[in-house]
Amino acid sequence: MKTFSIAAIVVASVASLAYFYCCSAEQPVNAMPLAGSFYDFKVKDIDGKDVKLKKYKGSVLLVVNTASKCGYTPQYEGLQATFDKFKDQGLVVLGFPANNFGGQEPGTAAEIKEFCESKYKVTFPIFAKISVKGEDQDPLYTFLTSKETNPEFAGDITWNFNKFLIDRKGKIVARFTSKDTPTNETVTAAIEKYLAVK
Repeated sequence: MKTFSIAAIVVASVASLAYFYCCSAEQPVNAMPLAGSFYDFKVKDIDGKDVKLKKYKGSVLLVVNTASKCGYTPQYEGLQATFDKFKDQGLVVLGFPANNFGGQEPGTAAEIKEFCESKYKVTFPIFAKISVKGEDQDPLYTFLTSKETNPEFAGDITWNFNKFLIDRKGKIVARFTSKDTPTNETVTAAIEKYLAVK
């Protein structure tokens, strides 16, 4: 009887420990594994159609969170100029409208599209409005700003028109602030550097 009791205690202890480690460990409320590559993501374009980012594999990408009613909004002109200048060499600008800062992107998808095309003659890809910061942050921007997936250039998006440069293999190779205009020397030099790598 004594041997049976000891065995029962051991079994119960092991079961309790297993439950503790498997079921009681603290988990984030919306925990989900981060993608391993920029190309793993699927997003919606401004018309609501699914776009797999792997379609841009082999291109150099300038990824920008945009807004229509911001002091930096005229950077659309520079983004388009940069796209026109380098697109034949493999550059693609990707614009992601976001309303996180000062409510400066309040429009619908149709309104945003009309604004970009009519005022700035934008021809580079514009995507559906997302959140780039906070609890409802889009997974793509979690990837771009997380220390786990982007240790060198991690950190919260600070305002509209932050920019990430991604090389032809999908690696984040540079980050620029809102004040760094798309046509300034630093941004242009970085784009040229990675376009030169085939």
